[in-house]
Amino acid sequence: MLAAQSKILFQLNKYYNERVQTRQGNTIKTIREVCKVVQDVLKEVEVQEPRFISSLNEVNGRFEGLDIVSPNEFEVVLYLNQMGVFNFVDDGTIPGCAVLKLSDGRKRSMSLWVEFITASGYLSARKIRSRFQTLVAQAVDKCSYRDIVKMVADTTEVKLRIKERYVVQIIPAFRCAGIWCRSAAHWPVPHTQWPNPNLVAEVKTEGFDLLSRESIYMKDKQSAAEGDAWVMSFKYAEDRLLYGGCRRRCLSILKTLRERHLDLPGNPITNYHFKTLLLYECEKHPREMEWDDTSLGDRLNGILLQTISCLQNRRCPHYFLPNVDLFKGKAPSSMDNAAKQVWRILRELLTNPKSLEKL
Repeated sequence: MLAAQSKILFQLNKYYNERVQTRQGNTIKTIREVCKVVQDVLKEVEVQEPRFISSLNEVNGRFEGLDIVSPNEFEVVLYLNQMGVFNFVDDGTIPGCAVLKLSDGRKRSMSLWVEFITASGYLSARKIRSRFQTLVAQAVDKCSYRDIVKMVADTTEVKLRIKERYVVQIIPAFRCAGIWCRSAAHWPVPHTQWPNPNLVAEVKTEGFDLLSRESIYMKDKQSAAEGDAWVMSFKYAEDRLLYGGCRRRCLSILKTLRERHLDLPGNPITNYHFKTLLLYECEKHPREMEWDDTSLGDRLNGILLQTISCLQNRRCPHYFLPNVDLFKGKAPSSMDNAAKQVWRILRELLTNPKSLEKL
């Protein structure tokens, strides 16, 4: 048993050093290239409209607010100021979304975002995004990289295409630190041993973000109020939970496997699906010793099995908001195809650790 475990660990370490780190090195180079252009565009936006201040800053070699969707696709969250005069209302009307309503007794004129407040007193995510899109389009024409950057047309999202190769979505957002939303009040589930109470407190203090972006759940509802809603994101809370043991290494291997073998038509499996299933795996294996390097192979196999199960059941619940299905809108045929491909990889890993050399 131990001999088999050490063989798998040897192959996984080799895979990590050869495939994963090469991928990470290439991505870091791309990020630097992309962020230079985005920072220049956002600097122009700020000149035209000082309320949109760029928050894309490099701290200790990482760009804050940047998320890697795939090697050629990135998201940049632009944090806005002055949410203070609004109440956060999270009543579950649209799964995964919330609204910002002017506090009772507060005048519109007290808000920095006065012209984006609807007649009912809601701060409209759609109106802010529409204004921001216009500003970015003007900035693209003026910035010093105008020869290599274009706006992506036919979308309400703010997307840039850089060098005809990379796509960056810029998302206006509010940071909600120090508060926790009602939709995630059930977390952590009673009687689970992971995470420990100190980590839970830390995660809840980390809070969440409200993003101005389209949600698949809004597409079902056509009323104007849905466009005013903000999408909840728990990126920082999720990242905090993945500290320690081989958790991050496990996620890096899964992302590499996805990019090499599971980048399929219809995009049925994303890096975010793997991140979510890794969090569920942490609950199933709450002890730290289950996340040391010798268990890496078992944890990977467990997550791949869970991926197949979710694809076959056509449901992948969000870790903090289980009424949000991360497979909503995916075509059944693309999920069936993905389940077959994941099973092929899992079978290889279970029957022949050396197969990693080919994966």
